[in-house]
Amino acid sequence: MAYNDQMHNAMDSGNAESWFGAPPPDLTLEARLRGTDWIYSYLLGFYKDPSRPTGVNNTVFDLVAMPNVLEPLQGVQELVCAETDHPVEGQEPDALSGKYQSCNVLQVTEPGRLEPAEFEEAMYDLTNFLAYVGEPSKLQAQALAPKVLIFIFIFGVIAYLLKREYWRDIH
Repeated sequence: MAYNDQMHNAMDSGNAESWFGAPPPDLTLEARLRGTDWIYSYLLGFYKDPSRPTGVNNTVFDLVAMPNVLEPLQGVQELVCAETDHPVEGQEPDALSGKYQSCNVLQVTEPGRLEPAEFEEAMYDLTNFLAYVGEPSKLQAQALAPKVLIFIFIFGVIAYLLKREYWRDIH
């Protein structure tokens, strides 16, 4: 097994669909499709929602079927109304504090094994790993890109000089 071999999902799609109602997404492909910011926000966005079959929902992916497997590390989050520094659509900031009132703020109500900063760092590392596993040859491509651009530039100069030489006799 080489360092750039693909990892394959061990869960059968048919079983996963019967357990969760839909086959789980391959987060490595989601990292390529939607980007690492989306994956990071998705992993941090689970909150308690008793109306859902799994007992959780997600701020990024509404009506998510995936259970929050990271809950023992993160703890239980709930949506609460609170002040936030981030702009809220359709609202003006408070004149005195400069903060916005939002009812989409996640707050840890039952702490997990990790502190919030530790959990965010772990999710950052996991997101980077998922991005790498999704496209392991990307590092090689980025290392090769400057060499290819230099080759194209040199070839372009040679082609231009050759064109000038050929057309000199015609003009």
